[in-house]
Amino acid sequence: MLPSWAVAGALLLCMTAGTARAQVTLTVTCFAGAGFAEACRTATDEWSRRTGNAVRLLYQPEDTTLVYESARSTLESGSDAVDVFQVDVIWPGALAPRLVDLRPLVPAAEVEAHFPQIVANNTVQGRLVAMPWYTDAGLLYYRKDLLAKHGFAPPRTWAELEAAAKAVLAAEHRAGNRELQGFLWQGRAYEGLTCNALEWIDSFGGGGIVEPDGRVSINNPRAVRALDRAASWLGSITPWAVLFYAEAETRDLFRSGNAVFMRNWPFAWHELNRPDSPVAGKVGVIALPMGEPDGKHSGTLGGWNLAVSSHSRHVAEAVDLVRFMTGREEQKRRAIRWSYSPTIPALYEDPEVLSATPFLRDQLGTLLAAVARPAQRTGRQYTAVSAAFWSAVHATLSGQGDAGRNLGEVERTLERLSNGGKW
Repeated sequence: MLPSWAVAGALLLCMTAGTARAQVTLTVTCFAGAGFAEACRTATDEWSRRTGNAVRLLYQPEDTTLVYESARSTLESGSDAVDVFQVDVIWPGALAPRLVDLRPLVPAAEVEAHFPQIVANNTVQGRLVAMPWYTDAGLLYYRKDLLAKHGFAPPRTWAELEAAAKAVLAAEHRAGNRELQGFLWQGRAYEGLTCNALEWIDSFGGGGIVEPDGRVSINNPRAVRALDRAASWLGSITPWAVLFYAEAETRDLFRSGNAVFMRNWPFAWHELNRPDSPVAGKVGVIALPMGEPDGKHSGTLGGWNLAVSSHSRHVAEAVDLVRFMTGREEQKRRAIRWSYSPTIPALYEDPEVLSATPFLRDQLGTLLAAVARPAQRTGRQYTAVSAAFWSAVHATLSGQGDAGRNLGEVERTLERLSNGGKW
């Protein structure tokens, strides 16, 4: 019997592959957004053609908080309704007890072909609970044509971004382009805001919310300065509506031609450069700006993995599908057609990949230097940690208390959760 999906909203169930000779039918979770769903369908259709098995895609909303809750509730209920889960980079520790150990089921050479830090992230108490599917780090997209028109270089610091956005907006608004916005990002109260805010704080040298030794570090002057700066963008270079935006909303508004800068993940590149996109060929991509001269370029480490439910009735077939979807052939296809960043380092030197997605040439360094959310060090408490953090950030951005007071409250909450830093 299917579990209740109320926590994830209305999820659509769609059979995407299958023939009369199908041996088994696997159910796989996949985001419903354009590009992502297309990539899932292409991969599972090809695997079905090769194996004679069928795949049912369980489409899910592009809200990682809701997707986590649906995965957790399904696994904890013992349901066999889903065979393969898409797993965010921050979830292995929380979901591991109900996921299959892939280490003895996947050849070592296949595992070792991926970034070792992602394999390590997906390894919990010696068990490899998910295979790397694609990786991410936050990036800055910008309109090459608008910056060139108004005499600005791509910004290296937040101050440079602010100056360029204000000047371009003023000039374009005077010329009648009143719809243009300066800087878009993901400001909704959800996991995406944790990613954005961590990038701001890390760019100022303000730490990682919780440090590797378990110490809660979020309440510090650099973190306060970072959030105060971000709050100053609202109503100036950033529209207030951004407080309700996730990745899709920011991408679509930027794609319409109505923004100068945007923070998003690498997969936005594909949608921005479709033949029917108003900004195709006009977009540049660089690392996110530094906070201060002694700060750093930062991008939150993201990415997704594929895991097999321990409740699946078809573990062997599910593992085979995961191996296919995370393998070199399929990762190359996803990089070329949909601009998903591979988890196999060798593909960052592949001429066909770089021809289709040229910014990947420079993204490898950004990925290797990306700041990780404190999921490994906080374990099953991470979702509570992140919720406390993004709630405080959203309150600060919304004008409900200042950064210092709100981060102080987060610090007290995390100290209680950590049991004195022991987690």
